[in-house]
Amino acid sequence: MKLLEECKQAKRIGISGHIRPDGDCIGSCMGLYLYLKKVRPDADIHIFLEKPADIFSCIRGVEEIDSDYGKQEKFDVFFCLDTASDRLGQAEEYFCTADKKINIDHHVSNSGCGDVNYVIPEASSTSELIYNLIDGEQLDEEIAKALYIGIIHDTGVFQYSNTAPETLRAAAHLISFGFDFSRLIEETFYEKTYLQTQILGRALLESIRFLDGKCVVSVLDKKTMDFYEATSQDLEGIVSQLRSIKGVECAIFMYETGVLEYKVSLRSGGRINVSKIASYFGGGGHVRAAGCTMNGTSHDVINNLSLHIEKQFIEEQDT
Repeated sequence: MKLLEECKQAKRIGISGHIRPDGDCIGSCMGLYLYLKKVRPDADIHIFLEKPADIFSCIRGVEEIDSDYGKQEKFDVFFCLDTASDRLGQAEEYFCTADKKINIDHHVSNSGCGDVNYVIPEASSTSELIYNLIDGEQLDEEIAKALYIGIIHDTGVFQYSNTAPETLRAAAHLISFGFDFSRLIEETFYEKTYLQTQILGRALLESIRFLDGKCVVSVLDKKTMDFYEATSQDLEGIVSQLRSIKGVECAIFMYETGVLEYKVSLRSGGRINVSKIASYFGGGGHVRAAGCTMNGTSHDVINNLSLHIEKQFIEEQDT
């Protein structure tokens, strides 16, 4: 895929990613946005995302993100990044009505939703894919910074199994542009607010292990969320902390988003394919990291997930 070829005639270009944008979603969208603004100064380029967390304010141009999703004229080209169109939220209409729809993603559950699809499940992140697609001669410090942030967030600062030699080579090239990469890692990945630390502590204290300790689950109800005045952005990293408990193969973190509705995040050590489980319930993701939205009481949701996890453990023993 030649990215510039796909939009060289376009006068109006749109970019968006999934609801509740994470580091890779923001990094890839902003990296592409900054790149297109540089190489296509004649085009009218818009970026749509839900308001990013404050930690991403270090990315140049983040204040230009349109989080209001007002009425827009039809786009000549629209990029859907890090997701399929069904998780674009309010930007889905812009994507679906565009003359050319381009989908760039690395989630194995994405079968492609565009006229042009570049879905590579083996890639560490969508930010790595954007790095591979853009003209390297046009890279600069600000584009590199955005893409680097995306890569470190989806690889857990190169700890996760999706980190490949190609990922490290891309990261090495990006940091050669001179930004303070260690500070970026600290401020956007490791540093937590006091509120985030309080909620993490609450989630860990109220967690429950099951299936002989191989799984752990923690639930935050809406009452608790309201008490802390917490948003979904304050919950980043909780499920990974749960998965880090010794002996835990699969971690579940859920929080209430509506009446009998829960947002579920799943993490695996490798034995359980959580993407398969999330896809069954209408979500998706990767083998080791996935998510979905489920309805019912918290006990119903946990029981349904437990059945699928246990089934995979049994299938593993039988092979």
